[in-house]
Amino acid sequence: METIQVVLESDLRIAADKAARRCRLNRSQLVREALREYLHRLEAKAREERDRKGYLKNPPARGEAQVWESEAAWPEL
Repeated sequence: METIQVVLESDLRIAADKAARRCRLNRSQLVREALREYLHRLEAKAREERDRKGYLKNPPARGEAQVWESEAAWPEL
């Protein structure tokens, strides 16, 4: 691991420290987990955008998705 310096606003540092205590983590662990989650969301967002652009460029044929409708299992609300 490497040590880096990160500048935080006081209220953000206080909130992070409180969250770390609640989760029984130290501040560094909390920041690492938060950064991993943020990077994971960025990657998912990039994949979704790539897929969206692909479907705009090559839309499915009319009725193509209906074949799979009977296979979908939607949760009861």
